[in-house]
Amino acid sequence: MGAKVFRTIDEQLDILKSKGLTIEDYDRASEIVLRENYFFLNGYRGPFLAVGSKRFIDGATFEEMYSLFTFDRFFRNIIFKNVLIVENNYKSIFSYVLSKKFGYKEKDYLNPDNFDRNKERARQVNDLIRKVKRQIRINGYQHEATSHYINNYGYIPLWVSVKVLSFGLMGELFTILRQEEKDEIASYYKNVDSNELSDYLAILSNYRNLCAHEDILYNHETQKSIDDTKYHLLLNIPQVDDQYIFGKNDIFALIIILKQMLTYSDFKMMMNEIDYEIDWLSSKLKSIDVQKVLYRMGFPENYKQISYLE
Repeated sequence: MGAKVFRTIDEQLDILKSKGLTIEDYDRASEIVLRENYFFLNGYRGPFLAVGSKRFIDGATFEEMYSLFTFDRFFRNIIFKNVLIVENNYKSIFSYVLSKKFGYKEKDYLNPDNFDRNKERARQVNDLIRKVKRQIRINGYQHEATSHYINNYGYIPLWVSVKVLSFGLMGELFTILRQEEKDEIASYYKNVDSNELSDYLAILSNYRNLCAHEDILYNHETQKSIDDTKYHLLLNIPQVDDQYIFGKNDIFALIIILKQMLTYSDFKMMMNEIDYEIDWLSSKLKSIDVQKVLYRMGFPENYKQISYLE
């Protein structure tokens, strides 16, 4: 494989043209490539390529590819803010349950005896407690609320310390709780058991990081798949070899998770915003149908119905 070399903006656009992409406004395309990065824009070429080829389909334009890039940015912003809502809700519930049972000082709620005492878990429990203490120590003075408690009381209650703990670490903490606390936290969500919640938290953390770093979202797939839910059944999602083809480890799986973890009104608002962006993208696409993009997202044709399901 040949080494990658620097290419000027003109050379980058010439590469796209040589592969069959139409560039209608060369000056605007040059500005966009300079501002947005050729490498990142090129990541959205997939739906516009001929099957089994690196060449673009007839009629595909730079403007369409940039529209998909823009759609993904708006879509990512919608997903990000709603994952943050879930993160805040989960941290609040987690801190409420543990503070109620074990107390509000670090020495109380971070007592190893509060967690799974299976010998096989002992090392993981101790490692995670050390990570929590380290994040609190390092990040505690960076936030007004936590620094206030440190300076005035000498400790940080759990409902405050969760502010400086990462979502990923909070998800890991859930895995080492005793079953009683796991079940109580899961009970605050709709039809979600503790095993499902453990998987959901890991997936949500993955998407949170992806959104925060502005990676490609619309066709992202996670290594972990979610269990079948009633929404797969109610939406009559097609199956192959008794496996649902949508809503398992794709973006629609994330939508199903958010359906179960957001309030009805928050979820409905999110879906309305997503529908608006999909309609906008559809108006910009000429060489392909928007359904081709939705397929890559794992959205079934009747995806809108999920907003109205209980």
